[in-house]
Amino acid sequence: MAVYAIAFVLFTLDLARRSSPAPAVAASETVTSARGGTKLLERLATDAPADAQPKGPRYLRAAMALTLLGWVLHVAGVALRGAAAGRVPWANMFEFSITAGAVIIGVFLAAQFWQDLRFLGAFITGFVLIVLGIATLNFYVDVVPLPPPLQSAWLVIHVFVAILGTSFFALGAGLSAVQLLQGRREDGLTTRPRFLETLPAADRLENLAYRVIVVGFVFWTFTLIAGAIWAEHAWGRYWGFDTKEVWTFIIWTIFAGYIHARATLGWRGSRSAWLAIIGFSAVLFNFGIVNVFFKGLHAYSGL
Repeated sequence: MAVYAIAFVLFTLDLARRSSPAPAVAASETVTSARGGTKLLERLATDAPADAQPKGPRYLRAAMALTLLGWVLHVAGVALRGAAAGRVPWANMFEFSITAGAVIIGVFLAAQFWQDLRFLGAFITGFVLIVLGIATLNFYVDVVPLPPPLQSAWLVIHVFVAILGTSFFALGAGLSAVQLLQGRREDGLTTRPRFLETLPAADRLENLAYRVIVVGFVFWTFTLIAGAIWAEHAWGRYWGFDTKEVWTFIIWTIFAGYIHARATLGWRGSRSAWLAIIGFSAVLFNFGIVNVFFKGLHAYSGL
């Protein structure tokens, strides 16, 4: 957590740097004309596309290096928990939290090979820090044997795929939140925060969020189907309107509506962004509220 905390501070410093007014230093070029004269061409550095911008200051690179280091240590800790338990380390709330945190960071790091999403570093590391802090203070339990319904190969498949879906939804929610801010700036409703000037346009952010959420939706669909199969093996029925089952389906419905509305009804801009954020909020409610305060057959939080 300490390594993630330092990375979070450095990512936040990067956002502060982006918010600082920079002098308009023009790059000059001289071109020889056909008559032997010269013509001065001025090009502002900010005219370059986002993908062509420099790799960022040293502390941004340090933030990414620390995030990678923290992730390696995090994965090692999760693996040691699994080794101590003699099973996969996601059988209760504490284990799910630490594993989900590691996967969220892993997805964020892997996404850098696809797009430069380092501007989400403060959101991702901050979110994972909160998850790990709550898990350590409120959800920690000692290693205990699995109850009979969890002694199944579906524990490995169903829960891990749910974690993958959650990770992509988290990334999509972060992109959608930035999209809302960027959209307000582009509409002239606000000029702050100034770091938005250095980020992709709202349409670009929306397209990135859509692609990420579609991947998460595929994983969540598999989670729903695998959960039904596992329920039939464990309890003799595919669906029983258990609270956890209902909320898993509600989340699936929200994101299905997001994809359908955007593809067929032309829901773009703030409406699609809000729907993505509502969907991720439902995921958090399902994890943090349903697991703790609602009773049912899925009461395996360990608390």
